[in-house]
Amino acid sequence: MKKKEIKKLTKDQSSREIQKLKKDLFNMRFKKINGQIQSPAEFTKIKKNIARLYNSISEKK
Repeated sequence: MKKKEIKKLTKDQSSREIQKLKKDLFNMRFKKINGQIQSPAEFTKIKKNIARLYNSISEKK
């Protein structure tokens, strides 16, 4: 997600998106163990998006 998209989200939407990204990260870890992962760069993208969402939630307080 881009910063502009993240800023438009409400707190509830941001927290839902965080939960979704965490599930994706969890599933990707299992794929990595099994050798089924397509692009390892997705790990960093997901982690950065989670951090951006947490940051936007703290800014809205």
